[in-house]
Amino acid sequence: MTTATPPTTDPTEPAGEKPVGAFDRYFEISARGSNLLTEVRGGIVTFVTMAYIVILNPIILSSGTDIDGQQLDFMQLSAVTGLTAGVMTILFGVVARLPFGFAAGLGINSFLAVSVVGQVTWPEAMGLVVINGLIIVVLAATGLRRLIFDAVPIQLKLAITVGIGLFIAFIGFVDAGFVTATGVGSPPVGLGVGGSVATVPSLIFVFTLLLTGLLVARKVRGGILIGLVSGTVVSVVVEAIMNLGPRVAGGEVVNPGGWGLSVPELSGSPVSVPDLSLVGQVSFGSFERIGVLAAVMLVFTLVFTNFFDAMGTMTGLSKEAELADAKGNFPRLKSALVVEGVGAVVGGYTSASSNTVFIESGAGIGEGARTGVANLVTGALFLIAMFFTPLVSIVPTEVAAAALVIVGALMMSQIKGIDFSEFSVLLPVFLTVTVMPLTYSIANGIGAGFISWVVIRSLSGRAKEISPLLWVVAAGFLIYFARGPIEALLGG
Repeated sequence: MTTATPPTTDPTEPAGEKPVGAFDRYFEISARGSNLLTEVRGGIVTFVTMAYIVILNPIILSSGTDIDGQQLDFMQLSAVTGLTAGVMTILFGVVARLPFGFAAGLGINSFLAVSVVGQVTWPEAMGLVVINGLIIVVLAATGLRRLIFDAVPIQLKLAITVGIGLFIAFIGFVDAGFVTATGVGSPPVGLGVGGSVATVPSLIFVFTLLLTGLLVARKVRGGILIGLVSGTVVSVVVEAIMNLGPRVAGGEVVNPGGWGLSVPELSGSPVSVPDLSLVGQVSFGSFERIGVLAAVMLVFTLVFTNFFDAMGTMTGLSKEAELADAKGNFPRLKSALVVEGVGAVVGGYTSASSNTVFIESGAGIGEGARTGVANLVTGALFLIAMFFTPLVSIVPTEVAAAALVIVGALMMSQIKGIDFSEFSVLLPVFLTVTVMPLTYSIANGIGAGFISWVVIRSLSGRAKEISPLLWVVAAGFLIYFARGPIEALLGG
């Protein structure tokens, strides 16, 4: 794993080698202890671990039927997913100059498909996403989002990093079929199928995980990428011999021993012309359809999920990239927060759902990516992917999942920076770290941590140390967690 010298003064002016050329100087490649080859490799790895979103986002969004009985087209969704991810990833790389890839946020797209479109149409749902993005842009541009970010104590910032690491690893285990739902109350999850790692795809996950782990442990350059490519090659060969096929078809499990989201094989033409008909399909008629109060509650939920998911993710990634200072601040923080808000606006406008920073970017950072150059590579590959969806889908999720587990392990190391001598610190940190993976939500983990920090620290005689903004945010999270009953009361 390539490392960079962490900033010792102002993180916006990192020290390092003398830049060579305008391109190097602008992106601070040498200053951050990196080089062009490392950035390209990191960008490729980030794309490989994020590429599943071109398939998964359409699956999630096309499953939702709106109030008029309309569903979004899968191929159109795939095209706008790649388009938006490519544009936003490049924009973030150029403006914020950080190696954080962008794509449709899984929390928000699921919320849209499950909860929102049962009340409004798809264009109206995307209109709410646009409003959510505009609010976040205003909060970032006015500096309020930065103030909230600064109000968070370093212990919670580090806890967020660790929690995201566990969340990433849990996503990897689930995607690989290594951890599965049991279908009973207790235990809710178990190992593989019937308590055994019994499927070939899961065994390939284990092989890829151990191979990648060995390469990273031996500090082999490109270890994560080598592991991903090796796992994919093995998967293609195995599928050609065994014809395992997909695990799920038509929403039903038809082959428990099959592959997850994508089968590692090519069939038909690898090239397709993207259909961008969904771009601009936005309406703001939800306020009239369901009423102002109900629409405001939906926007409130979107803003809270978007706001704190992104904040937590960027905190974790900047720590992993060793670009954050002792307080958890990183270079061009305000620009990063503004562009992240723009991602929600653009995602709503293209009907791809809100685009935000992806935790899978940690895979590219683990490969040594430290600058926005990696984003240029990742973004370009997303734009190309619009035309090569069959090729993008050749990397099975079981292989990409191995990289996520490796990254989760790397992020776990940040826990060493937290002093657990006080229980008033230990419990909020513990809740932050555990609630994220257990509820499958970064925002939930942050909310549990914030609320418990304010309550326990204040009642332990540390009230004066708590920023007033943190009290406000904690109160907001109370509303966020109680939004179901609140919406029911408003609906009544």
